[in-house]
Amino acid sequence: MKNVIQTQFCNDLKTQIDAKIAELEALFQGKLAALNADQRKLYGTINEQNKLFVNKVRDYKMNQPQLSADDVNWDEFENDYQARIFLETRKEKLASLVYQMESTKILHDYDNYNDALDDYAYSQYKKGREVVGFAEKVADLKQFFPRTAKNNNTEAEK
Repeated sequence: MKNVIQTQFCNDLKTQIDAKIAELEALFQGKLAALNADQRKLYGTINEQNKLFVNKVRDYKMNQPQLSADDVNWDEFENDYQARIFLETRKEKLASLVYQMESTKILHDYDNYNDALDDYAYSQYKKGREVVGFAEKVADLKQFFPRTAKNNNTEAEK
């Protein structure tokens, strides 16, 4: 398959996308944390079962507040809850966008690589016809195709 993708990003669109990303980064400035590996281990993530637990405790607070602990800051609890819901839904949207971007990039990479292989084959043909400059080009590109030496005595040497 040749040219499996035709997506084009004109300079104006690239500029608009970069501006929106910069705007998004500015909006999040000072509002997001970047935990290191040790901190991620320390705080962990809550699994689905624990999310259900948090939801059930919140449900009790909303519907039967007399059964909720007085020493919990429920305003902070609700702020954390709403922030978690907001971030999770936006993360899912961005993750979907990133997945699509990665997939599109893979298709462009595929096209580039196969076109480069075609050019290399053409260069080898031209080198065989002794056209000036192609011997040097093929020699330069040959480094990307290392050949492993086959040793028939490998089993005997072990």
